[in-house]
Amino acid sequence: MREIHNLQLVGLWKSSTVGFRYQKDSVLEVTQEEYEKCRSSHPIFFSNNGNTLFTLDRPGLFYFISGVSGHCERGLKMIIKVLELEPITPPANQSLSSPSSASSNALGFAASGFMLVLVFMVL
Repeated sequence: MREIHNLQLVGLWKSSTVGFRYQKDSVLEVTQEEYEKCRSSHPIFFSNNGNTLFTLDRPGLFYFISGVSGHCERGLKMIIKVLELEPITPPANQSLSSPSSASSNALGFAASGFMLVLVFMVL
């Protein structure tokens, strides 16, 4: 598992799932304004079970912060940019078995099955 510290921006595809693993903490999805202030009284999403899965269900920006006082200010926050996966159609003169369309299909498959696991650690 890859540990990520002081992560600022990650780009993922729509329908990706992100996982947060943590101890004695919580994860909050918040607005941009709350992200910049490092606090939220009404988060969009809240979890404190130590092993949170979150599905990125739309294109755009998702803002996450730690729910423990002081952690966000020390860098336990991140922005995830979700990209809209555009359907790839080969030109009319290109067959489906050509190398370039095969790589496009592989990209679409890889993007739909991606999962990112983030481990937050207080240093």
